[in-house]
Amino acid sequence: MYKYSVILGNLGNTCDRFCKGYKDNPSTEEMLAEAVKIPYVEGIELVGTWDIRPDNVKDMKQRMQDYGKTCVSIIPDVFTDKIYSKGTITNNDPAIRRKALDYLRKIGEIALEMDCKLVNMWMAQDGYDYLLSTDYDQKRDWLCEGTAALAKEFPTLKFALEYKPKEPRNFSFHARMADSLLAAQETGCDNVGICIDTGHSFYAGENTAEAVVLAKRAGNKLFHMHFNDNHGSWDDDMIVASVHSTIYIDLLFHLKKTGYQGWLSMDQYPYREHATDAIAESVLWVRRFEEIVESNFTEIENLIRKDDAVETSRFMRKALFGK
Repeated sequence: MYKYSVILGNLGNTCDRFCKGYKDNPSTEEMLAEAVKIPYVEGIELVGTWDIRPDNVKDMKQRMQDYGKTCVSIIPDVFTDKIYSKGTITNNDPAIRRKALDYLRKIGEIALEMDCKLVNMWMAQDGYDYLLSTDYDQKRDWLCEGTAALAKEFPTLKFALEYKPKEPRNFSFHARMADSLLAAQETGCDNVGICIDTGHSFYAGENTAEAVVLAKRAGNKLFHMHFNDNHGSWDDDMIVASVHSTIYIDLLFHLKKTGYQGWLSMDQYPYREHATDAIAESVLWVRRFEEIVESNFTEIENLIRKDDAVETSRFMRKALFGK
C-alpha cells in the first residue's frame, strides 16, 4: 500500500473572490495537531511562507519529528505575491525573474534543512490571459532556464512540475501532462519531473491513468500525486469520489503497474466542510480504491486485455457494491 500525506494549508482558512474566509484562521501548530488525527497520514506537505520560512525551519522540523511525520514536499509560494502577477521566472522584467529564482533557491535550501526530498512547483502565475500579448517561445525559454538552473543547483532534490490548465491565469504554461513533460525534458535534468493533481487532470480533459503512462514512457517522470475530485469544469478540490469512481481505480492500477514509488497526497479545499473530516474521507476513499486494485490486480489486467466494457462494468459494480 502507498504512503499518504496531506497539504497542511488544506486544514486552514479557505477563501475565494467573494468571501475573505469561510472559517477562522488556525495557527500552523493547530493545523498540525489536526493533520495527525487523519487516518493513514504519515507525511505533510508545507507551503513556503504560509507554513515554512527561514526563521521557523528548526521549529517546524522539531514539530514534525515530535509527531513522527515526514516532510513530503515543500510548495513554493509563487502565487500570492502581487509582484508575480505577470509571472515569476517567465516575467518580462529580468529583476523579477531573478527575485523569483532567488526565492526558489531559498525553498531548496529549506527543503534540504527539513530533510525533504521534493519541491513541488505549481507555477500558478506563469502563463497569460490575453491573445497577442505573449511571446510564447521566449517565455518557455525562460521557464526552461529558470527550472534548469534550480535543478542543477540542487541535484539531490526532485522538482515536480504541477500542471493545471488555468487559474489564476487564463492559460498556464504547465497546463497538461504533455506540455509539462516537454518542459521537464527541455531542462535536460533527471531531477525535474511531474506532479499530477487529479482534479487538474480531470478538467484538463485528460484520462489521468493515461497521463501516468505518458510520464512512465518519458522516463519515470512522475514524481508526486495530489488527490481530489471535481465536476470536470473547474478546480473544485472536493472530497475524492464525490463525483468519480472508476477513474481512481484505473489510475491506481496504472500507478502500480508503472512502478510509481511516491506519495499519495490529499489536496482539497473544504470551504464549508470540517477540514479534518473531509480530508479523512478522501484518504479513506483512496485507500478503499487501492485495496480493490491490490485484491484484483490480475483480474483488472485481464479485463483490460479483453476490452469488454460490459464485463468491466460488472466488475466495477461488484467491487464497489458487492453485487
